[in-house]
Amino acid sequence: MRLGAVIITMGNRPDELKALLDSVARQEGDPIEVVVVGQGVQVTGLEGLLPGLRTVELPENLGIPGGRNVGIEAFGPGGSEVDALLFLDDDGLLERTDTAELCRQAFAEDPRLGIVSFRIADPESGETQRRHVPRLRASDPMRSSRVTTFLGGANAVRTSVFKQVGELPGEFFYAHEETDLAWRALDAGWLIDYRADMVLLHPTTAPSRHAVYHRMVARNRVWLARRNLPAPLVPVYLGVWLLLTLLRKPSAPALKAWFGGFKEGWTTPCGPRRPMKWRTVWRLTRLGRPPVI
Repeated sequence: MRLGAVIITMGNRPDELKALLDSVARQEGDPIEVVVVGQGVQVTGLEGLLPGLRTVELPENLGIPGGRNVGIEAFGPGGSEVDALLFLDDDGLLERTDTAELCRQAFAEDPRLGIVSFRIADPESGETQRRHVPRLRASDPMRSSRVTTFLGGANAVRTSVFKQVGELPGEFFYAHEETDLAWRALDAGWLIDYRADMVLLHPTTAPSRHAVYHRMVARNRVWLARRNLPAPLVPVYLGVWLLLTLLRKPSAPALKAWFGGFKEGWTTPCGPRRPMKWRTVWRLTRLGRPPVI
């Protein structure tokens, strides 16, 4: 199985990026083909780190899904030149040298497996944040399981998924683009696994560190529902998330930004609407996460 890797960068973590590329180069088995996408920056100083390393320099920051889509296309239409693609944060590090081989084995053993979500662990404490376990029952991050979504900067996707359901929603820019792809993949019959033994070391951070976090999370949550859910579930899903947001008692500026994004989600185009089948709703429910939360 031929593997590729897509890494997007803003150019502000050169040392971490080089360390990540070194961890990719140390993977057992056939070499991984890598493309590094510079989001509005030049990508320099990487020569000789990996054989055949490719770079793409974008004139502007297209956001996380937009940049990753460019990386996918660097491997041919829908990534067709490889069998699966790894998506790795530029400040992450593959802990083990057999992660690529584990991916190959997982995809080879189950032809319906479309996406593998890695475990993210802090390099110093070894802790995995609860939000990095893509299921509601997240108390035991060491338990692998079948899941309904995946982690954006630590995963592997079979390129047949992109061919069948399309790429990441570039218009999302940041937040929930993984769930959008996951729901489309599940609706098409693919499976998603969370694997605790496939580890990306990544410093513990808070998602709210991004200035656009609260607005993007709210706007894209509405877009996600409008694009993918059967009509009766749209108000239920968004009502639940509105209640959860209020219960978390965000600051007044954060709440203002959130409601601004929520309104934007209703008043701006969200892209094509393809509601999932009701049997997919039931399938998500059986997996432990009905699409209302």
